Amino acid sequence: MKTILIICSVLLVITSLLLIATVLLHKGRGGGISDMFGGGLSTSMRSSGVAERNLNRITIGVAITWFIVIALIGLITKFGG
Repeated sequence: MKTILIICSVLLVITSLLLIATVLLHKGRGGGISDMFGGGLSTSMRSSGVAERNLNRITIGVAITWFIVIALIGLITKFGG
């Protein structure tokens, strides 16, 4: 059980970093932190609609994986002893 917990913990760290990266790659919608750092000036040059949709799919996939790993860690710690 300890090996599975270690694997899940490593997977949690990897998916957490990927989730942070994919969320930060999204195009700013205006009026937020992205505009503060110049994001409003380069919104037309950043990405097309297809790239944004693919990034949305990747972000959702990573978020679902992250949630499943957290649930597995919770179940292992509760029932694994």
